[in-house]
Amino acid sequence: MADGALSNIRVLDLSRVLAGPWCGQILGDLGADVIKVENPDGGDDTRHWGPPFLTDQDGEPADAAYYLCANRNKRSIAVNLRDEKGRDILRQLAAQSDVVIENYKVGGLQKYGLDYETLSKANPKLVYCSITGFGQTGPLAQEPGYDFLIQAMGGLMSVTGEEAPLKVGVPAVDLFTGVYAANAVMAALMARQTTGVGQYIDMALFDVQAAMLANQASNYLVSGKVPGRKGNAHPNIVPYQDFPTADGRIAVAVGNDRQFASFAKTLGCEGWVDDERYRTNAARVKNRERLVAEITLILSDQSSDHWQTALSRAGVPCGPIQTIDQVFNHPQAQARRLTHTMEISGVGDAQLVSSPLRLSSTPPETRLAPPRHGEHTSQVLQERLGLDQNLVNELIRAGVLA
Repeated sequence: MADGALSNIRVLDLSRVLAGPWCGQILGDLGADVIKVENPDGGDDTRHWGPPFLTDQDGEPADAAYYLCANRNKRSIAVNLRDEKGRDILRQLAAQSDVVIENYKVGGLQKYGLDYETLSKANPKLVYCSITGFGQTGPLAQEPGYDFLIQAMGGLMSVTGEEAPLKVGVPAVDLFTGVYAANAVMAALMARQTTGVGQYIDMALFDVQAAMLANQASNYLVSGKVPGRKGNAHPNIVPYQDFPTADGRIAVAVGNDRQFASFAKTLGCEGWVDDERYRTNAARVKNRERLVAEITLILSDQSSDHWQTALSRAGVPCGPIQTIDQVFNHPQAQARRLTHTMEISGVGDAQLVSSPLRLSSTPPETRLAPPRHGEHTSQVLQERLGLDQNLVNELIRAGVLA
């Protein structure tokens, strides 16, 4: 822990499900000591979002696979917020923390004295990050926000799919929000080095979704035209989509005119380079339907392997459409060590996805497996607050802890 980039940072993570825990996991990967706070009655909802589930040493279902994806490098304590003794424990932990992450409804923690205004009075250096569906202000501030809802309301589904709108196959808004939140937290910690004080961070899934629209949002703001669904095709680049082959489909991503010249030559269509309809990307976008039809006819005559080999040799970006098992079995994934095995308490070894961060001097380290519910309650409260085991046991019997 001493070698991590954030090894001097203490994080109190009051969040659950995905966006907040994803943020906490990034900070934990970089060395922060992250304390995951859960309710005593079952803990984080995602522990139960299955199947599939891990199986414990007695052959019984343990935590869901979903929970594992966002909770490595944390310690779990189970504390009852509805009990004043539990709230007092959390206030004490916040007083010695650098960061608090929470994703309760707007104002939800104020009644417990765990809001930013209250905690920052005792700890002015505190960086406090709130994550909600729609932010702390605006007419929808009090509304709950879930990834699927935000993908729908935030425009992503309007540009995803073909005939019908589709959500992305992973909770992309939650994940992006977690990444943005982690960046905001680290920026606030950097600012604190100069100012000596922390600050409040207001993260909203809806805001992040709008930012995620990226070129599609910019296309609309510049042209005034509302983008629509194009399936796997790109709104601004042609050819940049998947195509049928004799035995499947292949993804082609031609990003510039030089690559298009190589692409045309490989397909035996050198004349396209001088054809005014296809010579530039702008022309290809204008004449998308004609060009795509011609490419489809040619590529469908040979196998995916044939075209991947030929196009790769020509320097044209292309690749197969792989299933998830093919991704993790790919030599590139194995070379980059995109999975690792860790021992989970009461379960045994489990294979987990690795952090994608690569730092030469302070790389992320998988120090801790995703914790079982309340696994570290006694350890953390003895270490941080000096509570003896007898008192911890008494609080467990009283339902304050688990």
